[in-house]
Amino acid sequence: MKNIKYPFLSLILLMTTVVFAQNKTDKEKTIADAKALQIPEGYTKNLHWNLLLDSIGTSGSTISWKSSKSDYISNDGKLLKRSSRKGKKVKVTMTATLTSGSAKAKKSFDISVAYTDQELQGYLFTYFEGSGPRTSDEQVRFGVSADAVNWFALNNNQPILSSETISGTGGIRDPHILRSEDEKSFYMVATDMNTAKNGWGHNPGIVMLQSDNLTDWKHHFIDLEKSYPIKFANIQWVWAPQTIYDPAADKYMVYFTVKYKDDLKLDFYCGYANKDFSGFENEPKLLFNPKYGAIDGDIIYKDGTYHFFFKGNTKDENGKEFKNGIRQAIGKSLQGPWTENFNYLDAYSDRKIVVEGSSIFKLNQSDSYILMYDLYTNHRYEFQRSKDLYQFTPAPESFTKNFYPRHGSVIGITAEEAKRLNEKWGGVPENLLKN
Repeated sequence: MKNIKYPFLSLILLMTTVVFAQNKTDKEKTIADAKALQIPEGYTKNLHWNLLLDSIGTSGSTISWKSSKSDYISNDGKLLKRSSRKGKKVKVTMTATLTSGSAKAKKSFDISVAYTDQELQGYLFTYFEGSGPRTSDEQVRFGVSADAVNWFALNNNQPILSSETISGTGGIRDPHILRSEDEKSFYMVATDMNTAKNGWGHNPGIVMLQSDNLTDWKHHFIDLEKSYPIKFANIQWVWAPQTIYDPAADKYMVYFTVKYKDDLKLDFYCGYANKDFSGFENEPKLLFNPKYGAIDGDIIYKDGTYHFFFKGNTKDENGKEFKNGIRQAIGKSLQGPWTENFNYLDAYSDRKIVVEGSSIFKLNQSDSYILMYDLYTNHRYEFQRSKDLYQFTPAPESFTKNFYPRHGSVIGITAEEAKRLNEKWGGVPENLLKN
């Protein structure tokens, strides 16, 4: 029986729910709200964000909070100080008091405060090439820098992994690298696509890789058409995957652009990776559908907000694109909703010079961020700086490098990791090896 055919049933159900909630005693409200109140495990076991604390319960109780160590976490959930790396993680108890009328209930959560950031001395750039034939360009390569501006290719700019081995098509593009929450692993994802062999018409999936040391990688490739034949039967492209940790789920979310064969729109889809990073827990779902479509998404968290950077565009009333470049959307949750900003951030959108492959990363021991992008028709890679992720320096700066990277990503690395990379492939600058 469908309520749409019997609208009075929907009204009765709604009235019953309201009456039931109104008939709860104050004590029952506080007990129910205390039972429902949660802080996600990802926040409790390794906190390096501000806590998002509820102030109203589902049954209407008001909620106030008290921190056992307010010099680390304030009563309103702001993270003020991190644990020292020399000792154990600091434990903070956050106690919620739920009040309804004269009734009160309490519930406590133990929070483990994350260590201060690692002492990162350099940077690792993972990329694919753009200066040679595509038969050799569509491979994973590494570059290293001590200052995030002057870059040196590892392994004489030769691949550090063979696309024939790690991918389904024999080619990869758009590699993205991430350090794990526990600082013990690294995750890399890439577009599984061989344009030299198959052209641009179609690619079905992505490559997923995991490493404990940056030099040895386990690999898997996921063909969305074969893995999810109903949802993705008509898929044309699966592009530019990236990974981010979601503390609300305590899982790693992989997101990417999808285009279907019968639709011009390019949307972002996502799925949570399984525990061994060899595939998805469930069928990927729609994450964000920018008004005019988008590619090359990159999400970063800062001060309670997720910033979603991507290559977007603007179209006229007839659907014809007349402008494109780097834009952003923001959200309080990785699952959205996302608020799209239609302004362009890169320095080239007004000059009709195309850019793509934007990627954002934080400078070591600094409050500044670099938004870099690929000027793919000009064989240049440039960047702009920001401290708040909203306003960026207007004048672009150029990297110096002994390679020509295409769409890649950057993470900070320790001096020990730099030495390990040099022992494996060579090419790390001498000033970084002296640290």
